[in-house]
Amino acid sequence: MRHRLLIIQPSYYRSKTDRTVFKVRRRQVVPVTLPYLAALTPADWEVKLIDEQLEPIDFDYPADLVAITTWTLYSYRAYDIADEFRRRRKPVVLGGPHTFFHADEAGAHCDAVCVGEAEGIWPRVLEDTLRGRLSPRYRAELLPNLAGLPVPRYDLLDLRRYGPFRTFTVVSSRGCPFRCDFCSERFLLGDNYRCRPVPEVIEEIKHCRSRNILFGDSNFGGKRSHAMELMEALVPLKVRWSALWSSYLCNDAEFLDLARRSGLLHVNIGIESLNPDTLEGMNKRFNKAARYGEMLANLRRRGISYSLNFIFGWDGETAGAFRATLDFLQQHKVPVAYFNVLTPVKGTPLYDRLQSQGRILDSQDIDRWPGQLCYIKPPYGTAAELEHNVDKMCREFYSLPSIVSRLPLPLTKANMASWVINFSQRRMFQAGPANNNFDGY
Repeated sequence: MRHRLLIIQPSYYRSKTDRTVFKVRRRQVVPVTLPYLAALTPADWEVKLIDEQLEPIDFDYPADLVAITTWTLYSYRAYDIADEFRRRRKPVVLGGPHTFFHADEAGAHCDAVCVGEAEGIWPRVLEDTLRGRLSPRYRAELLPNLAGLPVPRYDLLDLRRYGPFRTFTVVSSRGCPFRCDFCSERFLLGDNYRCRPVPEVIEEIKHCRSRNILFGDSNFGGKRSHAMELMEALVPLKVRWSALWSSYLCNDAEFLDLARRSGLLHVNIGIESLNPDTLEGMNKRFNKAARYGEMLANLRRRGISYSLNFIFGWDGETAGAFRATLDFLQQHKVPVAYFNVLTPVKGTPLYDRLQSQGRILDSQDIDRWPGQLCYIKPPYGTAAELEHNVDKMCREFYSLPSIVSRLPLPLTKANMASWVINFSQRRMFQAGPANNNFDGY
């Protein structure tokens, strides 16, 4: 007799006051967590995958175990799903990034909580389920290396729901070599930057059977030699790929030339601020504000589509940062930018500092709802004013006059990508407050 496993990636509620579940007809990016967990599951289990943004959950499914993976944004919805399955006497396990910092809270809604990387604990969870002895908590040790990871079970997804130009997420490394004050990556993924063997990454890309690849690494290029080896191996595949990497790589001509030759379509870069003092406070000294113009010129010269991330609300910042940032973006004709309100994630130095200063307004709600929401007392004005200023920036940057003045004609794939992202962002802002949420696009 085969045992049945139901793995769910929940959606989220639209807002604190609108408890309807966010749904889309189609997504462009194929989720990797669902098929990867299926690949870690022994063959004697029958596995069903549910991406709730695309399809409803069958609460009557005869599962022997329900596994729910969740980020904090999805946590309230995940809890409601877990509660309903438990009401129907189905054992439930919760995991994902959210449980790392909220394990006790999650434990109130499930039979077992998984904390950390799945590879070291998932077989034990399944075995304990069959023996009727699930432990309340499973905590994983970090894998010493990333060799031999299984290929995700994309055959269990209805790929038609992800469109004709679907993009597959591939992870070539875990962790980040840097220690930014506001980031939780080093807690989730450890202090060591670990890389997968390049031949295994290439085999996974071939398995996807798609020309569109998104590297889901926290920092592609965190180990330059590994990234160079991987990009060299990508050249004959003729794929179009996107990634996030650190700003200093944009002043590395050899790296950029190989990235372009290997099929780079779009790169996202966290430059965060134009103010050197702000970058110092973020522990992001490797970002050199004085070289931003040179960095962007290097990308533009090679025809590379890119996007920049900014954070507003840091100590020492003034209200003039909004206008200065928009002027900078217009001057350099930046194709895409994302504007974020400073958010103290539980467990980070930033969270601990603001908490000790009494400046966190609602610790329970942090990251629970979509949108650019302010949960701190900012260095100037009020939380509502900071939200308003970020929303105003988004709307001005993605206004039609701004788009037309910044973007080159869409005559190349990279330029077309920039136009698509701009109109996706514009459509999103027209539907509501600034969100910077890309699930529906």
